[in-house]
Amino acid sequence: MAPMGIRLSPLGVAVFCLLGLGVLYHLYSGFLAGRFSLFGLGGEPGGGGAAGPAAAADGGTVDLREMLAVSVLAAVRGGDEVRRVRESNVLHEKSKGKTREGAEDKMTSGDVLSNRKMFYLLKTAFPNVQINTEEHVDAADQEVILWDRKIPEDILKEIATPKEVPAESVTVWIDPLDATQEYTEDLRKYVTTMVCVAVNGKPVLGVIHKPFSEYTAWAMVDGGSNVKARTSYNEKTPRIVVSRSHSGMVKQVALQTFGNQTTIIPAGGAGYKVLALLDVPDKSQEKADLYIHVTYIKKWDICAGNAILKALGGHMTTLSGEEISYTGSDGIEGGLLASIRMNHQALVRKLPDLEKTGHK
Repeated sequence: MAPMGIRLSPLGVAVFCLLGLGVLYHLYSGFLAGRFSLFGLGGEPGGGGAAGPAAAADGGTVDLREMLAVSVLAAVRGGDEVRRVRESNVLHEKSKGKTREGAEDKMTSGDVLSNRKMFYLLKTAFPNVQINTEEHVDAADQEVILWDRKIPEDILKEIATPKEVPAESVTVWIDPLDATQEYTEDLRKYVTTMVCVAVNGKPVLGVIHKPFSEYTAWAMVDGGSNVKARTSYNEKTPRIVVSRSHSGMVKQVALQTFGNQTTIIPAGGAGYKVLALLDVPDKSQEKADLYIHVTYIKKWDICAGNAILKALGGHMTTLSGEEISYTGSDGIEGGLLASIRMNHQALVRKLPDLEKTGHK
């Protein structure tokens, strides 16, 4: 008996092929869509290194190394605007009102333009983290400022591995122009731009940039830094850096506490005052052993300095020795004491009357 053959009609072959394509489509369509969307966002599928923008936008975690890199860039970009406006000598200076001490709370084009660059650079890179800034952000001026997501070598050298934290735990504090009063007086050495990242209210990243000398200090708590403490500090007769507008308040009590050999250094800008405690290669930077402030102060003025000091083993607390939380209200009432390589709590106990002096 002759063997029986199997013959497929052209229609059957076509139906079989269509079914096969349908199965392949359902298996791989989601995979391919993900690959193409990643290419569209500028990422590299399956590769290592920095994640694409979608990674920061998923509401999950953020890498603190990336946050440090973009914070440094934001401070520098803001500083470029601050310097450009000052050198143009067209500040468009105006008052936002009065401070608690009755002084004019000034604002200039330098504040506004620096704020816009810094805010939108950070917001574009990390859209799901909370950003607090000193100046109002006008939606009409919104711009998308892209970041190439490259972490500079100096940061990678100090912080070799990623440090992931939940995005919802992060608060960024921006000071687009610290020492505005001095800025209007053309006292350029006091001016800084600053970015701080707090996690669950604790300062962990700090950046202080001096636009006119182009010096930038940065640090990560339990990570690394590009700035160091000095080798020695004078605890017995310290040089104390204080606000230019409140130097008399501090001077009276400081002389009573430490003696007549104590030196009081009036200065502008909280960023400048913190740098005065460190080993900063900037000829315009004065040096001090302690930083004391006795009145209300805003958190964006002090958060970056607090993070840097903390990363280097120093301390910044209220005058009563309490840690400062960078959540909730924009400012603190209890003044502050900043030190490094000293017995901080002993200093707190030694200055019992300063907080009272600040609220007279």
